[in-house]
Amino acid sequence: MNDSQQRGSERAQARRAELIAVGRKLFADTSYDALSMDDIARHAGVAKGLIYYYFSSKRGYYLAIIEDAVAELVQRAGSTHDLPPVERVHHTVDGYLRYAQHHQAAYRAIVTGGVGFDADVLAIRDRVREQLLTAMARAAWGRTDLPPVARTALVGWLSAVEGVTLDWLARRELPRELVCGVLVRTLGDALRMVEEYEPTCPAPERTRW
Repeated sequence: MNDSQQRGSERAQARRAELIAVGRKLFADTSYDALSMDDIARHAGVAKGLIYYYFSSKRGYYLAIIEDAVAELVQRAGSTHDLPPVERVHHTVDGYLRYAQHHQAAYRAIVTGGVGFDADVLAIRDRVREQLLTAMARAAWGRTDLPPVARTALVGWLSAVEGVTLDWLARRELPRELVCGVLVRTLGDALRMVEEYEPTCPAPERTRW
């Protein structure tokens, strides 16, 4: 790729990122069905054809926005490599809650499967769950090869996290720090249970949780 092609590619990537940023704001305040491509183009200040050029369709645009949201959520949850294990877990859970708090529409779409029963969004949701399981396993045990009982416990805990987070966003009754503390405490209980069945996955000391 020559310099001119590279600059063109960089401009295209920047324009695509700008359109995704606009879409994330729009879908945060307005339902998917209520937004037309004309509406999106008007808010973005571009011709409708440009959105079709980058994303092919409204649904393609929506999926790209969800993919972008997923990437940010996973990045926030996994950026804990230099911390001690317990601090990694706290940081991971707090980052997850911060993301949900500040990107509620995107979070709900990721967790609940998007617009109706959308197989592509459900596939994205399943992928982000796997990535979050990996991040939590690394935070808790410094490993990603999970024995079945450890995986089962983490899947159960993550499902609870999603339910608690959705309820917290809806009710707005508790500070984020308290919700984080509750979720970390329940994770500690789950990790101690795992240790009983799988000694190769030791739980942290109870006094730290």
